[in-house]
Amino acid sequence: MRKPAKTFQDLIVWQKAHQFVLNTYKYTQSFPKYELYGLSSQFRRAAVSIPANIAEGFKKRSPKDTMRFLNISHGSLEECRYYIILAKDLSYGNSKQLNDLLEEVSRLLDGYYKAILNSES
Repeated sequence: MRKPAKTFQDLIVWQKAHQFVLNTYKYTQSFPKYELYGLSSQFRRAAVSIPANIAEGFKKRSPKDTMRFLNISHGSLEECRYYIILAKDLSYGNSKQLNDLLEEVSRLLDGYYKAILNSES
């Protein structure tokens, strides 16, 4: 049995989501310059929103509030899923590794959400 997290940084889901952000920044560096204020910016903001909302929800006093922030995080995750598809279709580089990491974050986020939900019962 794992020890309870003391900070959001202790959460594996946050750690993986943060890694996704770092990888997203690296991936979008190679996008065409004309995408700087378009797809690159949107993709990065959505990616940052995933761990940011996990962090914000971590210290909320009620499970309901925590789950609301996790729901926002999951929405941003799905937005990133689309941006990966779009970047691939625009031939902006190989996104397989980034997509695999996104899938892992998605599974972890689902598990964390369910754990918070079950703690309410």
